[in-house]
Amino acid sequence: MTNAIIIIVGLLLVGAIILIVVGARKQDTGEDPLAARLAEFSQRGEPVTLEEIELSQPFNERVVFPIIRRLGELSSRFTPQHVLESTTRRLELAGNPGRIDAPAFLAFRFVGAAALGGLLAFIFAFSSTWTASREFLVIMGFTILGFFLPQLLLKSRIDRRQREIRKAMPDALDLLTICVEAGLGLDAAISKVTEKWENELALSFGRAIREIQLGKLRREALRDMADRIGIPEMTSFIAAVIQSEQLGVSMAKVLRIQSDQMRMKRRQRAEEEAHKAPVKMVIPLGIFIFPSLLIVLMTPAAFRLIDAFRGFR
Repeated sequence: MTNAIIIIVGLLLVGAIILIVVGARKQDTGEDPLAARLAEFSQRGEPVTLEEIELSQPFNERVVFPIIRRLGELSSRFTPQHVLESTTRRLELAGNPGRIDAPAFLAFRFVGAAALGGLLAFIFAFSSTWTASREFLVIMGFTILGFFLPQLLLKSRIDRRQREIRKAMPDALDLLTICVEAGLGLDAAISKVTEKWENELALSFGRAIREIQLGKLRREALRDMADRIGIPEMTSFIAAVIQSEQLGVSMAKVLRIQSDQMRMKRRQRAEEEAHKAPVKMVIPLGIFIFPSLLIVLMTPAAFRLIDAFRGFR
């Protein structure tokens, strides 16, 4: 009976890990896979049914993601509204990786906690020389780690995206300035940026342009873009663009000033990181370099001291 329970737990753990690994895969295409399959079969000219099209989709689209979405719907019933709003905000700041919503992300956290904690319990059930209390503490520690690991990964994703946008902003503003000075409007200049690059900033600009084309006011679309990015540099840039548009100031001049300021801020950040480098090097020096130097310098002296003490004997 015990072996059967262990096997069942192991199978559940394998399924949970598969859900995490496959379900957390990033999808950057942004297109509906079912619609893509339908277009593919329609181009072939073969008569197919909707069931055949659905079965031709990958396993994660047919099984994994529906399960994750269902778990997300169940978890959202017991989650406070402010937690859902905060998670949605953080997913927007991260660029919405994997096209998941807040309930699905919360479901990932619970599945991750169950997977890591259950994996340790499964390992301890077969081979362990520890006491029961020690095993319990280790299992609880890994369960907590599995619960907070998606949150840590999301925070890392947010920081990486914002850092990439900060790095790309001066060059993008230079291109905007050149396009506006050449006679293009602001919307057309932003479209040129989206055509030239394929980074996070270009994707944000492209989404703002699509919202404008769908009828959204330009200032609202730009403000929403700044909120989705969440860095002060972008907020100040959008505020300057909206103000210049309302006051009738030359857009090319404003873009030139903003470009110079962004380049100066990027230089200041680089100098700040350079000043932090000596402090960050203290720990690697203390752990790896100084012990090696002490061994090289002190070993001959230690041998001489040993020989000298032997001579006194």
